[in-house]
Order: sequence, then structure tokens, then C-alpha cells
Amino acid sequence: MTLSRIAPVLFVLLWSTGWVSAKYGGLYADPLTFLVVRYGVAVVLFFILCRVSGVAWPKHRNGWLHAIVSGVFLHGLYLGMVWWAIGQGVPAALSGIIAGLQPLMTGVAAAYLIGEDLSVTQRIGLFVGFVGIAIAVLPNIVVIDAETIPVYAVAINVLAMACVTAGTIYQKRYLKEGDLRVVATLQYVGALLVTVPAAFLLEDMHIDWSFGFFATLAWSVLGISMGAIALLLYLIRKGDVSKAASLIYLIPPLAAIEAAIAFGEHLTVPMIIGTCVVVLGVYLTNRKPAVPPV
Repeated sequence: MTLSRIAPVLFVLLWSTGWVSAKYGGLYADPLTFLVVRYGVAVVLFFILCRVSGVAWPKHRNGWLHAIVSGVFLHGLYLGMVWWAIGQGVPAALSGIIAGLQPLMTGVAAAYLIGEDLSVTQRIGLFVGFVGIAIAVLPNIVVIDAETIPVYAVAINVLAMACVTAGTIYQKRYLKEGDLRVVATLQYVGALLVTVPAAFLLEDMHIDWSFGFFATLAWSVLGISMGAIALLLYLIRKGDVSKAASLIYLIPPLAAIEAAIAFGEHLTVPMIIGTCVVVLGVYLTNRKPAVPPV
């Protein structure tokens, strides 16, 4: 079995644990503060990996700049905004619905900005995936008092989806070459440029240096920041941006299942049905067109 076949499955499994890690991380540090430590450790480990592997760093300034800028959008702004918005009171279910907008935004943007041609089947797949997300999380939205959800935090959450879309398109357009380990290292430098000042301005930088913090940090860095992100960069480079983005549809339903196992949260029938619909949407988006006989 080749990496191209197992990479999507591994990415979804690893990235979905980010929701569980965020919940655990919030027990030991403020969201942005936790991200600062996470990104800092990721930079150090990726740099060591690059030195040990003897990989070549960008020869031109543009190579460094493009990697850092993409990291600002993909990690600094996207994750920072999402984690901060949830900390301000945006429910995880609503955040999941908003996150479901990203593949649609990426599909549309890719078609206009980098000329990706979406087939009718792919367009249907993107729409079906969003419907699946809605089925999975909307029942949770209806029981929430809308007055308790800050409008500004919801707006920040939506803006985060625009940032990750911009970062994905930027990555595909300007980072077609270069070692992915080097790209990841520079991207986390870009993430720190945004997250560090935001944490100083918005939080008190308190951290509970306990075993739970280090355990959560270890998984967040090794499993997500290094493992999942390396797979995402690989998928973006090897395939269409819209196809890679469609995998995001699988994250909220899978995260709900993991939360049910880890925290005993109730797994509803709509979540199960929505997950099945999401899988169908991702299949349609990523299905290779039949090659006509010669």
C-alpha cells in the first residue's frame, strides 16, 4: 500500500484528534498560550529533523518568504482564531458547521485563482459533504440559546476559515518545490509571528506545568503539528487543492465520535447519519474520473 493511498486516512485520523487535544489543553493553559508552546516545540523538532536529514534550505529569499506567509495563514491565523473563538463561547458544534464551509470556499477559490477545473461530480461531492456536516451538528445548535454566543466570536471563526482557505491556495500556488520538512519548519515560524503577540495581548500566559500538560503537548506536536501537517502538505502538493480540502469534512463527525469515547459525550443518531453522508461527499470529490478506452 502506497503513501498516496494511506495518507488521506492517516491525516483525517490524526487531525481529528485536535479537537480532543484542544479540550485537554484548555485544562492546563489558555488556548493561544498553549499554541505558542506547541508551535515553538514544533519549530525546534522540525529544525533538528532538517539538520539530521541534511535537507537543502531555500536558496532564494522568496522561498523563505512564501513558506513563512503560508504558515501565518495555515497555522497562526486559522488555528489561533478557531481556538480563541471557542474560548469566547462559540460552541464546538457551531464551530464544526463553520469549518464545513472551508472545503466549499477552497473549491470555489481554487477554480478561480489557480485554474482547478471541478467536475460536476466533484461539485456535488463538496455540497453533499457540507450537507452531512449540517445533519451531524445542527441538532445541537437548535438547543443552544443564541444570546449566549458572542457574534464577534462567530465572525472570527468564519474569518478563520477564510484564512485557512487562503493559506491552502497560497501553498499550492507558491510552494510547488522544496523539501516539505523545511516548508513545515518555516511555516511554524510564521505561525509564531502571529500567535506570540496575540497571546501576550489577549491572555495572561499562565501554564500549569503538569504531566497532563506535557502529555497533551507531546501528542499535539508529534501527532498533529508534525504528523498530520506533514501529511496535509503532502496531499496539497500531490493532489488538487479542492480534493485535499474535502477531507476536512470528515473531521467534525470523527471528532464527535472520539469525544464520545474520551469524554462520554452523547453520540446522536444525526451524528451517525451525517458521518455517512460526509463519507459519501468526500468519496465523490476524490473519485478519479473513468479513463475512456483508447
